[in-house]
Amino acid sequence: MPELILLRHGQSQWNLENRFTGWVDVPLSSKGEAEARAAGEKLRGRRIDLLYTSPLKRAIDTATIALEAAGITPPPTVRDAALNERMYGDLQGLNKAEAARRWGDAQVKLWRRSYDVRPPRGESLADTAARVLPYWEAHILPELHAGKNVLVVAHGNSLRALVMHLDALSREQVLELEIPTGVPLLYDMALDGCVAGKRYL
Repeated sequence: MPELILLRHGQSQWNLENRFTGWVDVPLSSKGEAEARAAGEKLRGRRIDLLYTSPLKRAIDTATIALEAAGITPPPTVRDAALNERMYGDLQGLNKAEAARRWGDAQVKLWRRSYDVRPPRGESLADTAARVLPYWEAHILPELHAGKNVLVVAHGNSLRALVMHLDALSREQVLELEIPTGVPLLYDMALDGCVAGKRYL
């Protein structure tokens, strides 16, 4: 039974500073590097045939550190912006408290925690899903159908969109979903693409 492993990158420098990061290419913090190593320890002994990441440094570096810690030779790798974090538009780079002072707590909460309300010049979670899921269907799912074990290292919201699909969550349920940084989420996938089981490693 093929395995799909989803891994949110370790803490980034802007996660640490409580900033909206989005598509800005910020590095991992020292804690994020440690989280990536810990993730790798949990992957030790597993077969990974294919790696997908976003092109953003925090995802690439998490994958590199985790595979090295796991003692796994890097598999064939695909990087695609379809797996990028949600684009936060005018919020990118702002500390969340700064954003609340500028637009108000209620408005910022609506942008962060609604399914289909976009921040100025940014994406909603629905928009993120609209690029992640076609990529999943066209590129990742066929590899699982072929029996390959796949590791996807991406971001909080791109992975939330994918988990929403895999777990058949409603728009309301996905708003409560949190994907922890640096903790591998393993899906056992039937060859027909259905989920047979899931657990955090």
